[in-house]
Order: sequence, then structure tokens, then C-alpha cells
Amino acid sequence: MRKRPEISRQGHLVRTTFWHGVRAGDPVAVDGVKERRQQWVFVAHVRNELSSEEWIEVRGGRKGEAKSRSFRTDVIYPAHAKKGSRLIGLSLDLAPQLELK
Repeated sequence: MRKRPEISRQGHLVRTTFWHGVRAGDPVAVDGVKERRQQWVFVAHVRNELSSEEWIEVRGGRKGEAKSRSFRTDVIYPAHAKKGSRLIGLSLDLAPQLELK
């Protein structure tokens, strides 16, 4: 069973553990020269209500690492978009992977 999504507020920052079909702990791919070769797990989506900026928090890195990083929403892809050292398809920002009910 999947963990229930959480929403928290700290001042003008809204942090959610779900975004466009991924939840905390789901594997994602990051479109960056070094980041494409590493493994990442979605942690949270953060939105600044004052500036309307958004970013994604992930955890991972090289095998055995657990670095925390933040990236723009347009460079986050579903894990299945990774084919070798390339990413195919659209980012989660452009093509959410929402569940059908």
C-alpha cells in the first residue's frame, strides 16, 4: 500500500509529497549531464507562493549515495523514460503520469 500524500506549509513555501503522478519514494530520472547516469528517488514538490517558483526535491546519486538535491520541474522524467544514457519522451511537467480511476 502506498503512503498517504502529505502537504506541509512553512511560511510561503508549500511542500507536497506527491506531484504529477509520482509520490515520495518513486524512482525518477533527472535530465542533466551527470544526473542522467545516476539514480534518483522523488521526495517532494515545493512551491513558493510569493514568487510562483517551483522545484522538485530528490534523493540519490551514484550507487550507494543518498544526496539530497533540488531541480527545476522540467528536468524530472518518469524512471521508465531512461534508455541507457538517454531520456525519451516528455518530462513529468509536460506529461503527468496520473492514475485513471
